[in-house]
Amino acid sequence: MRILLIGGGGREHALAWKLAQSDKVEKIFAAPGNPGIGLIKKCSCIDLKLDDLEKVADYAEEESIDLTVVGPEATLVAGIADVFKRRGLPVFGPSKAAARLEGSKAFSKELMAKYNIPTAFFKICEDMETAKAYVKEKGAPIVVKADGLAAGKGVVVAMTEAEALEAIEEMMGDHKFGSAGSCIVLEEYMEGEEASLLAFTDGKTVVPMLAAQDHKRIYDNDKGPNTGGMGTYAPAPVMTDILRLKATERILKPVVAAMAKEGTPYQGCLYAGLMIKDDVIKVVEFNCRFGDPETQVVLPLLESDLADIMLACATGTLEQADVSWSDKAAVCVVMASGGYPGSYETGKPISGLSAAGNKENTVVFHAGTKNVNGNIVTAGGRVLGVTAVDDNIRAARDRAYEAVENIKFDGAFYRKDIAWRALKR
Repeated sequence: MRILLIGGGGREHALAWKLAQSDKVEKIFAAPGNPGIGLIKKCSCIDLKLDDLEKVADYAEEESIDLTVVGPEATLVAGIADVFKRRGLPVFGPSKAAARLEGSKAFSKELMAKYNIPTAFFKICEDMETAKAYVKEKGAPIVVKADGLAAGKGVVVAMTEAEALEAIEEMMGDHKFGSAGSCIVLEEYMEGEEASLLAFTDGKTVVPMLAAQDHKRIYDNDKGPNTGGMGTYAPAPVMTDILRLKATERILKPVVAAMAKEGTPYQGCLYAGLMIKDDVIKVVEFNCRFGDPETQVVLPLLESDLADIMLACATGTLEQADVSWSDKAAVCVVMASGGYPGSYETGKPISGLSAAGNKENTVVFHAGTKNVNGNIVTAGGRVLGVTAVDDNIRAARDRAYEAVENIKFDGAFYRKDIAWRALKR
């Protein structure tokens, strides 16, 4: 099987790493890929203009690609799957219309309301006056969300009215997230513990993965601003087997059925961000792709052939696929550039990568790195995801932090408390 992998972050490195383990995969072309992906035996990084989707499809035809796997949400929301399907090329990822589940928070909330999928109370606001009046009426805490894509940063959990009004001003007045914030969703503040439950689906069959828990805030003890994710672990004990079944039956399957009913069948990876309190589960958000960094802990625990599963999703045969999981645990610690999620410097040389990566049951996934004359340097806010697998979360966490200690770059920053909730249990 020849695979074209779109994207170049930590999630795509984890996808490439897992796909390369399949005996059926002969070659993976990653566009643009990253230095970590480039080190995988079956992988080549290629320069493809991702903003010209027809050219991407031309490349897939020229190279006799058997399956295209799309990592980033922006490319899915732009409609890459439609271009490929029109040409009869198998693609793992939802259509442009189905990707609105992530591309528009307003669309997602309205769909959930229509099909009675449990979520927070909400109001969609298209102008600042309405939004501010609603905040003043409801008070705080309240959640302010940009409607469109904002790289995981368009959500403000406002604990005071002033914070909420400031977030509205930034999104709608200052256009902090560009057109993504021209419409916003205001939501009730939900208490509880969050978990991410990803699922494979071909539009009919839905197969849940293991639940993971991400650490969104930049500092220990969940302090400071939200990030794209500072670390994660799986399986998340807050999501018991019974709750995982409940989430599958009440959320994942109903939303896939709803999308089919709306005439926009959903194929690919469906990501449900969930809030759990006293065995009640509500949807925080849906994403139309693998999570980052959740992918880095979920895929190391997958025992089945990922290429087979993805091809089954793309061709509508998921019902026949084998999807089985290890009973071990995985922990990922994200190493970030100093200053992230605000402004940060890049181009800092990284040392100790092979010492960390050569440790048993440990993988260093590249998220924001660049190869400059044979040296790996920092090239993003989140630089590396150091992942380890062991018999339980505590052992996996110790193993991951042991590997982290080997890696050095100027300004390197990481949280010291990944998986604290699981350990507290």
